[in-house]
Amino acid sequence: MLNLTTLLTERKLIMVGGKGGVGKTTTASALALAAANQGRRVLLVSTDPAHSLADAFDRNIGGQITRMAANLDALELDPEEEVDAYLERVMRQMRRYAGPDQVNELRRQLRLSSQSPGAQEAAILERMARLIEDSEQEYDLLVFDTAPTGHTLRLLTLPEIMAAWTDGLLKHNKRSEKLGKALAHLTPAKSVDTPFQDPTRNATEGMDKRSKELTETLLKRQRLFQRTRRTLNDADHTAFLFVLTPEKLPILETRRAIDSLNEANIPVAGAIVNRIMPKPGTDEFWAARYERQQRHLEEIAEKLAGVDTARLPLMAQDVQGLAQLEAFAQALTGSREF
Repeated sequence: MLNLTTLLTERKLIMVGGKGGVGKTTTASALALAAANQGRRVLLVSTDPAHSLADAFDRNIGGQITRMAANLDALELDPEEEVDAYLERVMRQMRRYAGPDQVNELRRQLRLSSQSPGAQEAAILERMARLIEDSEQEYDLLVFDTAPTGHTLRLLTLPEIMAAWTDGLLKHNKRSEKLGKALAHLTPAKSVDTPFQDPTRNATEGMDKRSKELTETLLKRQRLFQRTRRTLNDADHTAFLFVLTPEKLPILETRRAIDSLNEANIPVAGAIVNRIMPKPGTDEFWAARYERQQRHLEEIAEKLAGVDTARLPLMAQDVQGLAQLEAFAQALTGSREF
């Protein structure tokens, strides 16, 4: 059985995911609140473009860190704002190397790139990576309320993609410098018997100032993503929790997502089965619903065999506001099999 209290006490990063509409945001909020009640300093971050954190707490949050309760802060990352902020940083850097007649074309190209596939995910990933590193002094635990499953899986596989992309840019930059005869004294090509060397070591030797600054920027970004990947792969540091309801589509989607994360060596700590109906009376409609739910619970036990689970009851009313989240948090940390 899934021990959520232990996770909240021992982990430094918890990512909560699942199909849209299963109670993922409510669960992430309650987990963060439960950890804060244990005395941990918690930052709750939403990466879901359709933010619901503010709805769950019944308070405005937005893009600035906002105090929600004792020991608990929250933040909503807006993908479009993150893309704009990232491209503005790129623009400031590139303006130093672009002539006056090139600035407008550079702006046009950056605007086009903001609409390219993966631009928002890349910008969100970079912000997440920086939050993970920069918040360690201020917070004991980060809880991410992630976007629906497919979006999150793309996001979590980006570190390798971005590292490969950055490596390609570095190699292109080196080739350009070679053509300009500025990299004549770089490390020679490896032979079969050459021991492994860090490909980024001495990467800027022999470069002119412009190329050196660009390369160092790319290297910093590459190393950031590499550190993020190591953090995500560390089961003592990171836990990924899935939320699902006892229904066919969430069950199938959760199984596929767990398989994908296992392939990426991202530790899945368990699954929370939400909205378990109580046993009904004699009403035929609710009796039929209950029987179907029981079959789905059996299917969860079969398809998620080996995955620790916790079960939560269907609440009598929507969970909204701090008081109701507190009650939901107590149900989470004291959850039992129904």
